[in-house]
Amino acid sequence: MKREYAAAAVVVAMVLALAACGGSSNKASPVAATNTASVSTAFTVDQLPALVTRVEPTVVTVLTNLGEGSGIIWSSNGTIVTNNHVIANASSITVQFADGKQVPAKVHAADSFSDTAVLDVARTNLPPAKWATTTPAVGTFVVAIGNPLGLTNSASIGIVSGANRNIPGSGASPIADLLQTSAPISPGNSGGALIDDQGAVVGMTEAYLPPSTGAVSIGLAIPAPTVVDTVKQLLATGRATHTYLGASTETLTSAIAQQLGVNASSGVIVVSVATGGPAAKAGIAPGDLITQLDNTQLQTTADLVLAVRQHKPGDVVTIHYLRSGTSRTTKVTLASRAT
Repeated sequence: MKREYAAAAVVVAMVLALAACGGSSNKASPVAATNTASVSTAFTVDQLPALVTRVEPTVVTVLTNLGEGSGIIWSSNGTIVTNNHVIANASSITVQFADGKQVPAKVHAADSFSDTAVLDVARTNLPPAKWATTTPAVGTFVVAIGNPLGLTNSASIGIVSGANRNIPGSGASPIADLLQTSAPISPGNSGGALIDDQGAVVGMTEAYLPPSTGAVSIGLAIPAPTVVDTVKQLLATGRATHTYLGASTETLTSAIAQQLGVNASSGVIVVSVATGGPAAKAGIAPGDLITQLDNTQLQTTADLVLAVRQHKPGDVVTIHYLRSGTSRTTKVTLASRAT
């Protein structure tokens, strides 16, 4: 592999697996969403070749001066969807289609918070992918199609092995609410398609946990509804908005609890609050330990991110927290943040 984003520490390696997923330099009108049919009891392994052949033309290779990744055709008039980390900081971008043709691409808009980017290419009559409107159930059969290690139009099979995941070790603002899949994912798969047995895209490949972490076939993908919502916003306004608490947090560990003298075993420590943001207006301050949002108990920062995402800007939520050993509650009016 000529280029691959990497890190030495195990925790950092887990975080940067998403960058490595799109960083290998070894040659990986808006489409209407479609309802995902339940897993077909008639689907058999011998139908896999036809399924892959049908969907492959909707998946592309994204080549940049920094590396390679994958992408998914959104519309017939040249709109491509990929991960933001595949094209971030790139000075040149080219899209290679399943027929081998390469076309220069420009970034239409990107959203770092959801790690989603929209590209424009000067090519028409493209076959757009079909997108699921619901998150697949754990156990759903899936196929990952992309550009792992430069091996274009590669397919691997597995199941949806988990939901509501985040990338371990990703810090105060994790990319959360991800699908976990056992379909093998490798550098270059980022931005590719995770499809069900009907050929609908149920997720956009995001990352994998490398073998150095002890993981075996643990891949992660952004659920299709999240991608579709973000892309529609990016196409309409050039940016995406997200429900915003305005607090940077870290998961409580035994070491942090001991250091801060906190008598608790779980929750998230507030590291900082945005001036004038919802948390600050509600009186939340650095050092507070948030333990619950409404009825949701918080074990990790990802739990808080997911809980906030279940709400819309303007919603009022109740935050339960500890300050200097005293239990407190406060009402927070969530806001919107554009990226």
